[in-house]
Amino acid sequence: LQVMDSGGGLVQAGGSLRLSCVASGSVVSIDAMGWYRQVSGKERELIAAISSAGKTFYADSVKGRFTISISRDVAKNMMYLQMSNLKPEDTAVYYCAATAFWGQTDPNEYDFWGQGTQVTVSS
Repeated sequence: LQVMDSGGGLVQAGGSLRLSCVASGSVVSIDAMGWYRQVSGKERELIAAISSAGKTFYADSVKGRFTISISRDVAKNMMYLQMSNLKPEDTAVYYCAATAFWGQTDPNEYDFWGQGTQVTVSS
C-alpha cells in the first residue's frame, strides 16, 4: 500500500485549504484513514479520521472547521480534508495515514503514511 498526501500551502487566517490523500495498492485491507498534524518539537496529533463505514472523528481543536471525506474504488482510496476558518495555530505539517483498525488515535497504530504537507497560516 502506498499513501501520498498533498495540498498544503500558505494561507491567511480565516482562509481555506483542501488537503488530498491517495492510498493505492491493497486498499481492501484498510478500515480507516486519518489526518495527523505535527508541530516541530511536539507529538503527532490525530485531528480527523474516517472509517470504511463512514464513521468520522474530529479533534476538538478542529471540530466545526474541518471536514473529512473519502471516495473509494477497488484500486484506491481518495481522502480529503477541507479546512476552513484557518487559524495560525493550525500551522503544522499534515500527514495522511491509513490503518486496518478503526478507533485508533495512537500514530503507532497507523501502518501507512504519506510524506507530509506543510500548512502555514499567517496572522
